[in-house]
Amino acid sequence: MIKKIVLADDHAIVRQGVRAILENIGTDMKIVAELSNGKELIAYAAKHKDIDIYIVDIAMPLLNGIEAVAHITKNNPQANIIMLSMYDDRVSVEKSLKAGAKGFIVKIAAADELLDAIAEVIEGRFYLSKSVSKYIVQGFLDRSAPRKRGSSGLTHKEREVLQLIAEGHSSKQIAKDLNLSLNTVHVHRNNIMKKLGIHKQAELVRYALKEGIAQL
Repeated sequence: MIKKIVLADDHAIVRQGVRAILENIGTDMKIVAELSNGKELIAYAAKHKDIDIYIVDIAMPLLNGIEAVAHITKNNPQANIIMLSMYDDRVSVEKSLKAGAKGFIVKIAAADELLDAIAEVIEGRFYLSKSVSKYIVQGFLDRSAPRKRGSSGLTHKEREVLQLIAEGHSSKQIAKDLNLSLNTVHVHRNNIMKKLGIHKQAELVRYALKEGIAQL
């Protein structure tokens, strides 16, 4: 049976590389959609319930991969999602798995590692690149570990607004992108600043970059 795969990455060259890997191994996998941002991914997932695997980049515009995955798995906990990342840091791995991803692949990983990840996740297991699997041993999902200031206090919508602020969008544009009133955007912005104890936009941008909510 053909496995339907959705690929979400804002870099065309990465999408081309993944497609080449999958097409070279035979005919049992087919990329049915290529998407370039988290908003497109959420919209597609809402309309298509028969996808076997999602391969999702973490650093995407409008809505990053982690937030997009959290939206998808909230509505479909059984979704099979493998994250792609340029980095193998513990924070990205932890947030990806907590969002509901079942695999985490570093982009520099060998092609066979991506194929192994797909095979494992299809069978209902988890897969991590070798360079990040050490975090399992270190107990990165330990619920008793202290959380970073303010990071767990933001709602999904507030994190969406924060990402768009960090990406340089005006309040008017954010309202349009998220289908909100301008006043609601201002309320979210004020709530974000209050929860994080931040009072300047430049500090909001630095926080968003540090937390992986947005990336340059």
